[in-house]
Amino acid sequence: MLSWTIAFLIIALLAGVLGFTGIARTASGIAKILFYIFLILFVLSLLRGLF
Repeated sequence: MLSWTIAFLIIALLAGVLGFTGIARTASGIAKILFYIFLILFVLSLLRGLF
């Protein structure tokens, strides 16, 4: 899951540098969604490990 987030983040950064705003917006949106999903799963696994 983290590898997908990093891949879409890199795509969004490259598209932003090259000026492709539609591609950058789409890739950054996907990267944000995957980041938040990964963050929630990480917090849940930390809480599970504590209890």
